[in-house]
Amino acid sequence: MIKGEAIVVKNAGSHFVLGLLPQWELFPAVLRGRVRLNASNATNPIAVGDRVVFEYEDTPSEKHPAQITGILPRKNHIVRKSTNLSRQSHVIAANLDRVFLVTTLFFPEVKLPFLDRQLVTCEMYKIPATIVLNKVDIYRDEASEQVEYFKSIYTRAGYDVVETSAKTTEGIDTLRKLCRGQGNSLGINLISGESGVGKSSLIKAIDPSLDPKIGDISIAHLQGKHTTSLYEMYPISTGGYIIDTPGLRAFGLQGLEKEEIYTYFPEMLEASRHCRFTPCSHTHEPGCAVKEAVERGEIAPERYNSYLGMLEEDGKFR
Repeated sequence: MIKGEAIVVKNAGSHFVLGLLPQWELFPAVLRGRVRLNASNATNPIAVGDRVVFEYEDTPSEKHPAQITGILPRKNHIVRKSTNLSRQSHVIAANLDRVFLVTTLFFPEVKLPFLDRQLVTCEMYKIPATIVLNKVDIYRDEASEQVEYFKSIYTRAGYDVVETSAKTTEGIDTLRKLCRGQGNSLGINLISGESGVGKSSLIKAIDPSLDPKIGDISIAHLQGKHTTSLYEMYPISTGGYIIDTPGLRAFGLQGLEKEEIYTYFPEMLEASRHCRFTPCSHTHEPGCAVKEAVERGEIAPERYNSYLGMLEEDGKFR
């Protein structure tokens, strides 16, 4: 019996591909039943990026996959509310060094509350996030003011915004550098965003040897067609790894109390230290430093409105 540890690099329902890193030796595996029963309330007890314990008697193959017998402790993970089961969560990925949140201004049109929900989740699990404004070659010349205003919303909140184009390769070198592991980290990065924002094309631009599926925009709705249906990790030839995810059309927050939402908006958390009253909901109280910061332009009104929207969201998103 051979036993060892590996990282989940692909998740296709109940079947997995495990990898030995950094040599990138891959083999198939399945989850032993009792591990599934002992898992949390997540719809998927194991996610790409998880470190697992495996065993096998013969060299693993499709007919005789290795058995996953345990899940090692995570340094972090990122989850969203399951879209079908309101009391359950879906683990998107685990043990991440960075999340790239990809968006575009117009193709498809950016939804700031959607982006802000993803940023709140990254803050909850203490995962560094970089905002990637993609396809700038299409619209920047005609919408330079909108581009700069979008960037100002998030740079004021403390986030880096990288302008990219898979077509012209603008910003691609910056993404490559960010993907590389720092210190002892492997450099495991998640790339996430709405359908059609160009995640797969960016991965292809970062490393042309990779071949994630690439889809077109649905002209009727200017929304992307889902081209990635699996969660999969790819090795990057210039260093690090990147996890591709299916295009998202909803992102529900999981495990978050209303009273703590503002703490995951870094600019609001900083301003809240000067509120007259504690606790403060930052909605109606006199002497609220957050509201005053919004009025002075120190906090973008779009970010504040996203916060108010999260307070009001109903159960299917919370």
